[in-house]
Amino acid sequence: MTDREIIELYKEGSCEEAINQIVSQYTERLYWHIRRFLCNHEDTNDLLQDVFIKIWAALPSFRGDAQLFTWIYRIATNEVLNYLRKQRFKALVSFQDATEILERRIDEDAYFNGNALQRELHKAIQRLPEKQRIVFTLRYFDELKYEQISQITETSVGALKASYHHAYNKIKEDLEKLF
Repeated sequence: MTDREIIELYKEGSCEEAINQIVSQYTERLYWHIRRFLCNHEDTNDLLQDVFIKIWAALPSFRGDAQLFTWIYRIATNEVLNYLRKQRFKALVSFQDATEILERRIDEDAYFNGNALQRELHKAIQRLPEKQRIVFTLRYFDELKYEQISQITETSVGALKASYHHAYNKIKEDLEKLF
C-alpha cells in the first residue's frame, strides 16, 4: 500500500487500518534507523513504540506538505535526538561520557552480528557531531536522497552535502588509524 493510500484510508475514517499499515510498512526501517543511534536492541524497541505512539497522536495534524515517509522519519529522528539528549544529561550527572557509553553498548550488544570493521564503523559514527551523525546515517545506511534528508532535518541540501563529506572524512580517518 502506498503512503498516499494510507493517508486516504485515514481521511476516510479507517484510522486503525491506516496506523496498522504504517506500523507494518515502517517497523523494520524505523527499527534500524533508531538502532544505529542507540546501539541497543531493548532501548531501540522501547523508543520505536514511542515513535509509533507519536505518529498515531500526530496523524490528525498531518497536512501532506511533506511525504508521509519523510514526516515519519522526522518524528523518529526527533525522538532519537530527544532520547540521546536525555542520555547525555544522565551521563553528565553521573560524570560519564555519553559517547563512551554508546561505544560500550556496541561492544556489549549480543544482537550485533557484524565483524570487527563494522563494529569500529559504528563506534566512529557515534563519535561524530550530532548533525553529521544524522546525515551520515540517513545517507549511508538508509540510502536517502539529499532532498529527502533535507525535508527530514529541515536543512539545505548544500549544508547536508558538506556535513556528509566531513562525516565521511572523519570516519575514514578514524578507521585508517585502526586498520
